Amino acid sequence: MKNKDLIKIWNQVPPNYYEKEIARNLLKRYWHTLKVSTFRKLTKNLRPKKILDVGCASGRMANEVSKIFPEAKISAIDAYSKTINYGKKKYPHINFSVEDAHKLSFKSSTFDLVICYEVIEHVVDPKRVLAEIRRVMKKNGRALVVMDSGNWLFRIVWFISENTISRVWQGAHLHPFKHRELENAIKKVGFKIVNKHFSHFGMEVSFYLKNIK
Repeated sequence: MKNKDLIKIWNQVPPNYYEKEIARNLLKRYWHTLKVSTFRKLTKNLRPKKILDVGCASGRMANEVSKIFPEAKISAIDAYSKTINYGKKKYPHINFSVEDAHKLSFKSSTFDLVICYEVIEHVVDPKRVLAEIRRVMKKNGRALVVMDSGNWLFRIVWFISENTISRVWQGAHLHPFKHRELENAIKKVGFKIVNKHFSHFGMEVSFYLKNIK
């Protein structure tokens, strides 16, 4: 896919999409509340000092993570500059930057925890992004790679949503993985899967990973 096609897809989505939709849509608020509670459950034994959010959009999830780990230094990246500019103003305590997840500027072995929420299905080369996530993680660091599970219920909900209340996301899923396909990609990159956790009535899957360099 060419850059101009990606930019067209990105520009469909308002920079404050998540903040606006969660405030006015009860179902989306419930979805994101479950995301945060699942994150808290999976990371309850961690004390990360440096955290990276890959594909952060406006930074709403990074902000929730900052509340759970208030002493951590949080960096957040996205290729869509409009959301990054919004995030810088909305969440000034987070270090935002415009970056391509396929080639991160951070040094190897930098972060204790890397999160990638509902992003991997939107990138051009998922395996390369996964490899970059692993590269910037410290030895024995942790990652959370989260996306829809691809089960029948999600496919029905997504079809209805994409054609009604979420038209801004039409064409955005470049790689509509099923969870087993993503699991295979994760293993090929070299991660150890610590936990594979289903939530949201089975519609979302969280891979809690360990970097075993």
